Amino acid sequence: MMDDIKLIEVKEEIFSDNKQLADGLRQRLARNKTYLLNVMASPGAGKTSLILRTIDLLKDDFSIGVIEADIDSMVDSKKVATHGVKAVQIRTGGFCHLDAAMVTKGLDAMDLGGLDLIIIENVGNLVCPAEFDTGAVKNTMILSVPEGDDKPLKYPLMFTVSQALIVNKVDYLKTEDFDMEALKNRALGLNPGLDIFEVSCKTGQGIDKWVDWLRKEVKAFVT
Repeated sequence: MMDDIKLIEVKEEIFSDNKQLADGLRQRLARNKTYLLNVMASPGAGKTSLILRTIDLLKDDFSIGVIEADIDSMVDSKKVATHGVKAVQIRTGGFCHLDAAMVTKGLDAMDLGGLDLIIIENVGNLVCPAEFDTGAVKNTMILSVPEGDDKPLKYPLMFTVSQALIVNKVDYLKTEDFDMEALKNRALGLNPGLDIFEVSCKTGQGIDKWVDWLRKEVKAFVT
């Protein structure tokens, strides 16, 4: 009976097709000298707050655009637009991540040749976004102190595919049972090349170090 059943590995095909699209997108970005940064985190970790801080400190250096992804709202894109940069909203219609095809649609709605830096605010999730290549030049994940220091144990892929880890809400360290050294050891055990930044989007602590890192990244890419 089992001989009559054909198994189709849809997930593998989806990932393969997405990888090809993502690789093609990176080539397009390189030709246009546009740096694409993918920001991933849990809901409430501070993605939008970090992006707004970053925009304010870099908008005099670079022309910036933002691709906002959400299941069904435009709240964050409206916030971004008030900071004087181009914002495109992608409603995923229930999908818990962005993929290269969705990002391509977002880029097509922008003047790609006129932008130095485009920041993706991915859907709030620590699972699916880590699995789908968006075509970004680099991936950044945000972990907020109230989430706990054990996230590398629970969501290892997210830490593995990211090049930068931003630990946000460090102003909560005095009130939370959070072991920063344990977090760093766990994260670097998964990804020894990970750059780690301790910040507070509320107070501004540590934001300059993160922005300096990104500034160097973008300058090296666009020149």
